[in-house]
Amino acid sequence: MSDNNLTAGQALVRLLANYGVETVFGIPGVHTLELYRGLPGSGIRHVLTRHEQGAGFMADGYARVSGKPGVCFVITGPGVTNAATAIGQAYADSIPMLVVSSVNHTASLGKGWGCLHETQDQRAMTAPITAFSAVALRGDDLPELIARAWAVFDSERPRPVHISVPLDVLAAPVSRDWSAEVVRRPGRGQPCRELLDQAARKLAAAKRPMIIAGGGALQAAEQLQQLSTRLAAPLFTSVAGKGLLPVDAPLNAGSSLCVEPGWQLISQADVVLAVGTEMADTDFWRERLPLTGELLRVDIDPRKFNDFYPCAMALHGDARQTLAGLLEQLPDLDRDPAQASAAVANLRQAIRNGHAPLQATHQAILDRIAAVLPDNAFISSDMTQLAYTGNYAFASRAPRSWLHPTGYGTLGYGLPAGIGGMFATDHRPGLVLVGDGGFLYTAQELATAVEELDRPLVVLLWNNDALGQIRDDMLGLDIEPVGVLPRNPDFIGLARAFGCAVRQPRDLDALQADLASGFATPGVTLIELKHTCVC
Repeated sequence: MSDNNLTAGQALVRLLANYGVETVFGIPGVHTLELYRGLPGSGIRHVLTRHEQGAGFMADGYARVSGKPGVCFVITGPGVTNAATAIGQAYADSIPMLVVSSVNHTASLGKGWGCLHETQDQRAMTAPITAFSAVALRGDDLPELIARAWAVFDSERPRPVHISVPLDVLAAPVSRDWSAEVVRRPGRGQPCRELLDQAARKLAAAKRPMIIAGGGALQAAEQLQQLSTRLAAPLFTSVAGKGLLPVDAPLNAGSSLCVEPGWQLISQADVVLAVGTEMADTDFWRERLPLTGELLRVDIDPRKFNDFYPCAMALHGDARQTLAGLLEQLPDLDRDPAQASAAVANLRQAIRNGHAPLQATHQAILDRIAAVLPDNAFISSDMTQLAYTGNYAFASRAPRSWLHPTGYGTLGYGLPAGIGGMFATDHRPGLVLVGDGGFLYTAQELATAVEELDRPLVVLLWNNDALGQIRDDMLGLDIEPVGVLPRNPDFIGLARAFGCAVRQPRDLDALQADLASGFATPGVTLIELKHTCVC
């Protein structure tokens, strides 16, 4: 087909390629054929997933590791509803994701004719879990909608966008070739000089300043390290901000605001600088942090300044640029970091000494992982007790190296997100931490992993033969446990059937050896670690 006769589906794929999209996750269906017509020759790699939820989670993992928007193609109706859980997770955790779906023919929309995959109002289903959800009623609407999506990714709090295209619009020739009309205007910026000067004076005058950094600060690691050092300020991170300081940095307090020693330390701060963090209870494991000092907030989302933690100063802007501005305004400080460093060292020791028996078991496993994990590896974790402990007890070596479904708390995230993360670079190995319950939500994506990956992806399956957290919660509330002891399949046989290399260590020494072997083996290795082997 000549360029003069491009369908909207073809032109859309070319446009995405011109925006720099390199990988698309999805499952072709009768309602997305016109999108797939455009993929050959586009330079975009298509990754076949085994479920649309898996496509969404892979796009999420790709975005978290790469920092670029993850993209998936799904069909009308059930494709969108299957992907909705992944969209909700990306929304909760501020992940840039573009979901392109079809929708029924324009003439049928909202009519209830009983068309294949018909949904009464598809846009309305995703509107609450996206930055925006729109329907392209003409092919010529698409360049504007894609530009608007990238404006969200580049200039606002990054969140998913859903664009639906009716079947007749996808198949119709476009009136002109707009596939090269890329519009990107990144514009986060920084607050005015006066506000930066006021904030710098408050920080300089503070006796016990502390910093909390989140996923919105991932591009500001260098500035955070400088600020922490100059202020002699302990730096806490949310789970999304893990790795912002080097593991051995004396002021690195880690993601410890979910445990008692972290709460005790932050309560001593007279000024807290919160950078790019929602400050949500899903990071803190309590309703409210015990903040007694002034709170200064740096955020791209102005709605955060007057929510659950109203602030004394609101610095609306890009984290990296705003912190760079603060560093310029800070006067010369001659701070002795000894007291703050000692407090952080005591915090770390108190966390290790304070583990309950289950968390001590998790720590022993995490220590074996740390001993053999390649320096450039990333970890994708599911909603499982091992990962809950790892959220605060495992030290990430770099940003974008610990993926966890914090806000929405979605089971089944770990495996497909880990697979997606593997496509974000051409050199990083991956580790998936998943429990037996969550694994069965998306186990079919092992087929995608085995088919597509030639670098090491190790899946560590923590099998406690239970929905362990829910069982423990029931017991803690004096509820007789119901539905928390499922009959599991033969996980080793299942993984072998997909084509994985498999291991089943009997103790921690064997686990460490099997992990090392997995990281040295191209492709997918599943390691089933039964709780009875380490408890």
